[in-house]
Amino acid sequence: MMMIPRKRNEFDLFDDMFMDSFFDRKESRIMKADIKEKGDSYIIEVDLPGYEKENIEIEMENGYLKVIAKTSKNVDESNEEEKYIHKERFYGECSRSFYVGDNLKEEDIKASFKNGILSLMFPKEKQKQLEEKKRIQID
Repeated sequence: MMMIPRKRNEFDLFDDMFMDSFFDRKESRIMKADIKEKGDSYIIEVDLPGYEKENIEIEMENGYLKVIAKTSKNVDESNEEEKYIHKERFYGECSRSFYVGDNLKEEDIKASFKNGILSLMFPKEKQKQLEEKKRIQID
């Protein structure tokens, strides 16, 4: 049996249905990250391909470490000779937050950016020592 490729019609209800935004999860917009531990530190590595270091911001607030990345494409919208047939790359702003603990300070975080990967290294939050039960004598 020979497989014959199907020719795409201008109107194909089945394909058009799955092109609906309900089925499009936009996973390319999500910053993919790995979190690992090394000794007494944590390391978060965030994939940011196509972003420039100058367009990445890192903020700390209420125990959350937030990474914000912005990118834009300079496109001449008036160029009628050029149009997208398929577009997967994202242009705009995206962000992601990680809970790192209330005791972490900005100066505890070391950040580097190389080959499209943002690396954030910070110390583990120390566990509070439970005090031994102490009895108080009554005089």
